[in-house]
Amino acid sequence: MTLTCILGLGGCSENGTGAQEHPATSLPSVVASSLPVPDALQEGYDKFQTFCAPCHGQQGVGTGQGPPLVHKIYEPSHHADMAFQQAAARGVRAHHWKFGNMPKIEGVTPDDVAAIIGYVRWLQKEAGIF
Repeated sequence: MTLTCILGLGGCSENGTGAQEHPATSLPSVVASSLPVPDALQEGYDKFQTFCAPCHGQQGVGTGQGPPLVHKIYEPSHHADMAFQQAAARGVRAHHWKFGNMPKIEGVTPDDVAAIIGYVRWLQKEAGIF
């Protein structure tokens, strides 16, 4: 997805050093869902864990490597689903956060990203973002 999720394995930013650019302690506070993942979203959850969680955290709350996707910035009215598709396919220049550029995600398909988007949107709804 946005989800830009969709953050690479083996280095989440393309800053040339692989070093963290933004400490985890300065991430906005977000609440992870304590509810079980609905069966219909399980594939998105699984794909998120593979492609996105290394940088965005297991429940999209961010890490020292990448921003939280469970954040108002990524609500559908600001980052539509297509933004996640484009981020996965092309990568993203850093523009909201100081984590560095997000590389394109190798091996993720548009269908994978669509499943990831469903999971991330569910997390966002659970957090009251939209």
